[in-house]
Amino acid sequence: MNADAFRYLYNYHFAENRKIWNYVMDLSEEDFTQPVEYSIGSVRDQVVHLADVDDVWFSDLRGQDGPTEWLEPMSSADRQQIRSGWDLVEAGMRQYLETLQDNMLSDKPLSGEDADLTVWQVLLHVINHGTDHRAQLLRLLNDLGQRTGPQDLVFHIYEHPYSAG
Repeated sequence: MNADAFRYLYNYHFAENRKIWNYVMDLSEEDFTQPVEYSIGSVRDQVVHLADVDDVWFSDLRGQDGPTEWLEPMSSADRQQIRSGWDLVEAGMRQYLETLQDNMLSDKPLSGEDADLTVWQVLLHVINHGTDHRAQLLRLLNDLGQRTGPQDLVFHIYEHPYSAG
């Protein structure tokens, strides 16, 4: 793997997150906040969790404290507030990825229980975590009557061929 390959994979990650938001914005407020016993909970709680986790890991990679306060579970936050926060998290991730160099991928910038993780492992984990929760959201959205589509990486590759270098 190299830095360009990770930027490519994150373009997929961001594109699939935006697709999820297209479905989420079509939900009624009741469906958006409806409690769910599986995983993180409601659609709202799932999307907040996804942004929160992305923010935590990338804050750690940047050597900053995180997450930001808006990501705390919010019973009063509406979709636009959450989406605005999500967009800020993505912008911060993109800034980090712009500076990512091949030689940084083997660095171990974290501390505590994560001290042995390399940058490439964290980057791959965040993408994998996003895929897992998007799959949960797609099922939940389907159960709520939303017509959804696949999130397979291969479809992104077909539409956006990767060229190294």
